Amino acid sequence: MPTTLAQHADAMRRFNRFYTRQAGLLAGQFLGSPFTLTEARVIYELAQQGLASAGPAATAASLVRELGLDPGYLSRILRRFQRRGLLNKRPSATDGRQSLLRLTPKGQQAFQALDQRSQRDHETLLGALPAPDQARLVAAMRTIEGLLSGAEAVPAPAPALLRPPRPGDLGWVVARHGFLYAQEYGWDQSFEALVAEIVAGFVQHYDPQRERCWIADQAGQHAGSIFLVKKTNTIAKLRLLLVEPTARGHGLGAQLVDECLRFARQAGYRQVTLWTNSVLLAARHLYAQAGFRLVKSGPHHSFGHDLVEETWLLDL
Repeated sequence: MPTTLAQHADAMRRFNRFYTRQAGLLAGQFLGSPFTLTEARVIYELAQQGLASAGPAATAASLVRELGLDPGYLSRILRRFQRRGLLNKRPSATDGRQSLLRLTPKGQQAFQALDQRSQRDHETLLGALPAPDQARLVAAMRTIEGLLSGAEAVPAPAPALLRPPRPGDLGWVVARHGFLYAQEYGWDQSFEALVAEIVAGFVQHYDPQRERCWIADQAGQHAGSIFLVKKTNTIAKLRLLLVEPTARGHGLGAQLVDECLRFARQAGYRQVTLWTNSVLLAARHLYAQAGFRLVKSGPHHSFGHDLVEETWLLDL
């Protein structure tokens, strides 16, 4: 049954209720400050419109346009700010109908306290997610912002081209593994050294009939990689699956795994095995979806961390 406009609206309302609760926007005072959410938003806009001492001053009209507030309601907020010593107001030299608004030093301090608290709270909220999920969440928010503002929506990535490596690509595989795993999981340079060893072994012992490396290209940019190497005459190893953060969430990882398994069947292998670690949740999900099963696991200390290594196996 097709989804109706009413169902879409209900889903949006449900999300709004969820997010306002998660972000702590339902409390009477915003972020434990003496300000309501609307007052905090006005302070933010005053600061953003260049209200430091050297910047141009804002006007009530510019705040109404930016925030969509009722002019009378905004006027009452501005008067409260003046009484608290947060705001200076003076007539415009070019338009007598307008007053120029500038935060006082006390108002700047109030803004900085709000801004720092908001930053800490959002970092705490995001910090509960793995780095790949943080990137997916932020990308989804940009899409929402683009669609609802009437701006051009963030487009889906271009279709990926899987191709053999060119000069420089294998160095990119090593470098990106080292960088991304350090950034997302805190792994040290011994992991980059392991990747370099795997890549070097692939080049030195390459069997073109039974081994492959694929580089994923999107709009001329590196987007991912995967390797299939020979373990025995009947067993292949899947290695070095990588998807760039900007390319995640659109099926590229599954595409790389599927292409790897298609070639393994064509090359006559009976099984494909792989080694991974339990913290790599997105990769493990892809392997399970492709039909791999976990056959062995155990604790080990590598790359500067206590980890749980896993061996997965797929019968072709």
